[in-house]
Amino acid sequence: MAGLSVVIPTLEEANRLPLLLADLQRWQGELEIVICDGGSRDQTRQVAHLSGATVLDSPTAGRGPQLRWGVDHSCHSWVLVLHADSRLPGSWHQRVEQILKTPQARFSAWSFEFTVVTEARPMLWLLERMVNLRSRWLQRPYGDQGLLIHRQLYQRIGGYRPLALMEDLDLVERLSKIATIRSLNCALLTSAQRWQERSVLMQAWRNARLRWLWRQGRSAEQLLRMYQR
Repeated sequence: MAGLSVVIPTLEEANRLPLLLADLQRWQGELEIVICDGGSRDQTRQVAHLSGATVLDSPTAGRGPQLRWGVDHSCHSWVLVLHADSRLPGSWHQRVEQILKTPQARFSAWSFEFTVVTEARPMLWLLERMVNLRSRWLQRPYGDQGLLIHRQLYQRIGGYRPLALMEDLDLVERLSKIATIRSLNCALLTSAQRWQERSVLMQAWRNARLRWLWRQGRSAEQLLRMYQR
């Protein structure tokens, strides 16, 4: 079986990271876990070291710079990018293994279905379906859906740019111009924290507005300041 490099950007993720690291242990082949940290002051690094992961300190904080640094310092031909607050389903390794065994798969990129880990809420149910439709028809999966990509394809598009925000949108827009982004047909479970802090409609509107401003030419630094407010 081909080896797999998993790259995870982190910042203060000591509480949530162990669950994802445990999910990754289902992989049966060669597995490299690269934690690229943006300056955590909690126990994130220690948690990662205990799992056997490689821990890198990114020269620049921010998800874009951390992802670029992490992928550049990983070793396997196939790379799986995940957010630290995600959970993998029990069958994830079987689906990814099928992809890695298919020679033509390296010409496409792959993402998970979007699912929020929370109690049943009608608006979240609707959000999940809208996101998954957008991903399939518009080729626009975002970072919380993960990304499985062969290194040659990743390098061909120039990889992640060191952006403070919108690094995932920037990447998939370049990627979709030269390759198909396909669904892995299994769900990546996303933390409900940001959806619990404000209404689903408010959070979805906020995200859509940031994407619109990005397309209007606002810098990633400007958008990051708005996002943090």
